Amino acid sequence: MANTNKNPLCINELQVYSIVKETADITTINLIAQDFYPYQPGQYAMVSIRNTPHIARAYSLSSTPGESRFVSITVREIEGGKGSPWLSHEVKVGDQVWFSDPMGDFSCEKVVADNYLLAGAGSGITPVMSMARWLLKNRPEVNLTVLHSVHSPEDVIFKQEWAELQAKYPKFNFVINATENAVAPMKSGRITQQMIAEIVPNIQDYTVMTCGPQSYMDHLREIVLALGGSEQRFFTEAFFDNNIQSGIDYDKQTTLTIKGVSNQQFNVPVGMTLLAALEEHEQPVVSGCRTGLCGLCKTKVLDGEVETVRTGDLSAEEIAEGYVLACSCRLKSDVSVAL
Repeated sequence: MANTNKNPLCINELQVYSIVKETADITTINLIAQDFYPYQPGQYAMVSIRNTPHIARAYSLSSTPGESRFVSITVREIEGGKGSPWLSHEVKVGDQVWFSDPMGDFSCEKVVADNYLLAGAGSGITPVMSMARWLLKNRPEVNLTVLHSVHSPEDVIFKQEWAELQAKYPKFNFVINATENAVAPMKSGRITQQMIAEIVPNIQDYTVMTCGPQSYMDHLREIVLALGGSEQRFFTEAFFDNNIQSGIDYDKQTTLTIKGVSNQQFNVPVGMTLLAALEEHEQPVVSGCRTGLCGLCKTKVLDGEVETVRTGDLSAEEIAEGYVLACSCRLKSDVSVAL
């Protein structure tokens, strides 16, 4: 098969074996790796979008090493997105898709404990499923509770497999809470301190790992700490932060200057992230997680004012030299960057 890869970061060739519709807007893509693809439960990979050189998106691996027949990603379609509509509607069985090497420390192999609360909101359940399978098979002695928070019962992901795991492992505690139209035995409403206390009465003895919207993870952290849980045993993963994307003022414009092989200038709204501005004008910027985790969109600001939301793993020296994470800074005035 011809090599269609154009992205230097996504060097692993996989072929689509099957596509499963989980919910109205969630799709699981099962792939066969052309070579050995070693990963840990809970990790993510960047996926080259349309096999282009500069556009990649981060997706958790919903499969489980040693347990799953395929390497799988489970994708929530985001309207207007560059990656999820392509994966949800255009990718077909037999197509080549290119992955980066596995990434991330959000894994139960890296975070070792005797008691786990794994909480996933919406599509944030994907790395949770990967870890739950692995823990149940490889560490059956642990106390494992999984909380799947959804908007409504129709939004439950991996519904049949959760039921199978409960039947196979009677000790496994699986709980769903639905904001609307909850049906027994689901918990009704958003997560509360009372709900978490009922689900895990001795939360102070538990390690909590959660994935989902930033507001959900922040709220869960507040609840866990209020119940006596440990900040040091609370771990998060997220690939989209609505807080970073907010704050755009379309009535105010500023100038973004690109300095490179050829200088270019564009008018962009005040408050837009540098990454969004670069992508809107088709500039060659590599991105992955879009929340300041992976560090791939590191860009040097030459002058101008930006509001930095997150610095990720940038060193003090890099920050002093003007480097930012393009996904995690907003443009506040006329700005020049080097590409």
